[in-house]
Amino acid sequence: MRRWLLPALLLAALIGAWQLAAASGVLADVFDLPDFLVPSPTEIASSLWENRSLLAENAWVTLWEIVIGFACATVAGLGFAVAMHLSETVRYATYPLVVASQTIPILVIAPILVIWFGFGTVPKLAIVALICFFPITVATLDGLRSVDPSALKLMRTLDGSRWQTFRRVEAPAALPFAFSGAKIGVAIAPIGAVFAEWAGASSGLGWLIQQDSGLFETARQFATVAVLSAIALGLFGLLALAERRVVTWR
Repeated sequence: MRRWLLPALLLAALIGAWQLAAASGVLADVFDLPDFLVPSPTEIASSLWENRSLLAENAWVTLWEIVIGFACATVAGLGFAVAMHLSETVRYATYPLVVASQTIPILVIAPILVIWFGFGTVPKLAIVALICFFPITVATLDGLRSVDPSALKLMRTLDGSRWQTFRRVEAPAALPFAFSGAKIGVAIAPIGAVFAEWAGASSGLGWLIQQDSGLFETARQFATVAVLSAIALGLFGLLALAERRVVTWR
């Protein structure tokens, strides 16, 4: 009860303070903006309901990009982590490149990918995958390298093969790390999807935010952000549930 009650009370207090400040005009005065540019939570909730069809239509587009891009990042991340763990040559050759891939700003590479691959779904999936790839790869590699040395010694004593050692000792030890990296990746995946849609799209929540920015539809912008947050929280919760089902020994 305490686990859910305390965050709920804090969130309710923050929303209440926001409502009072926005309704009284204090926020608008502080930022020196017109009242319609500083919506209250009730106005955002009203916009969320009035534009539910538009938001749902674009949310499905963004959700599909997030799920597919995240799935590609998971497959690639796990594969790279295992390859780097099993081969020092691969690790020395690729690990610096994996780190370097995160030094390139997404806002810079997104328009380039759109130019290369067009305005379809490929550049959007690539950007989401690029954002999610790094935490999954690094966390899984750390998990594979954190195996108890005594367990490895036991497998050698039992004359276990390399595959048996990986399957029975290393992979189970790395699973909690892999799930941690995946949860980080899925939480930031909506950011990649929004950046990708800003670079070039005709639908999606990122595209809708961009359109509303030019129309000064601030309340609907906040409503769109709320939908994006709900998507991230939902996917994070599904991964946490899967972790509890899979990593039963944790």
